Amino acid sequence: MVQTAVRRWGFRGIKVHGLEAMPTREVCETALAFSLPLLVDVAGKTSVIEMLAPQYRQVNFIVPHLGSFADDWRAHQQVVDQLVHHPNLYADTSGVRRFDYIVQAVRRAGAHKILFGSDGPWLHPGVEIAKIRLLGLPPSEEALILGGNAVRLLREVGHKRNAADRRGAVPSTSQMRARSFA
Repeated sequence: MVQTAVRRWGFRGIKVHGLEAMPTREVCETALAFSLPLLVDVAGKTSVIEMLAPQYRQVNFIVPHLGSFADDWRAHQQVVDQLVHHPNLYADTSGVRRFDYIVQAVRRAGAHKILFGSDGPWLHPGVEIAKIRLLGLPPSEEALILGGNAVRLLREVGHKRNAADRRGAVPSTSQMRARSFA
């Protein structure tokens, strides 16, 4: 299914929502095989990041809402700490009501680790953009958050996938099935 989505329709990532299920080894292996970022809404369960990010260093994980849409400041703090620690971890700003955690994430992890998120249509994108503008960052750092980081991560997907296709490194469907049951 992922192979079809990537090759036929040009999909550039996988999303797993923690309220439905957390990512499995098979999902992470598939993201790795296709060089796709994996957006994981951990729904406040930040320990999931500690299990996945170190084990799958070649997979870029994006955690929306700084770890919690439910305004859990403990999750926000934990994700900020994890952003600093894991080079393959990124977070988005959607629905983060405690603005000081966005400030802390940028200050400690850097603007290159934060992505703008709106969670639209549930939240108004204007409000979410205003949070980024209120950070008072230099224009180059603001531009990273407001789209540059997403463009970079998605370009990496296309570049890695094209190189893997040329080498024959992107697995066939039967190879992926065999891996899932190994």
